[in-house]
Amino acid sequence: MVSSVTNLGRSGVFDWLIQRVTAYVLALYTIFLLGFMLTTDVNYETWSGLFQQTWFRIFSLLALISLGAHAWVGLWTVTTDYIKPMAPRFLVQAACGLAMFVYLVWGIQIFWGL
Repeated sequence: MVSSVTNLGRSGVFDWLIQRVTAYVLALYTIFLLGFMLTTDVNYETWSGLFQQTWFRIFSLLALISLGAHAWVGLWTVTTDYIKPMAPRFLVQAACGLAMFVYLVWGIQIFWGL
């Protein structure tokens, strides 16, 4: 049995699942954007029109949240594997968490024009 610690999913299996699901969301978002750019004459009007649609804003928000969750699980794993002393590991994890929170709020402001 995997014990509860300070990771996002509270277990290794749940963290693994978070990594996989968020990877699929990010892959779909990337494939969609690549397809859009390859099949559309991308200029300001078409790009702005795409981001004006509510479904795409929601998809972009889902991708942004997925990026944060994916990054957190990865960074948590790396920091717990390579930074053994608790205080430096906490500081690095806190800085990473703060940066991800700031980027999430900033992304929401950009996507939703808040």
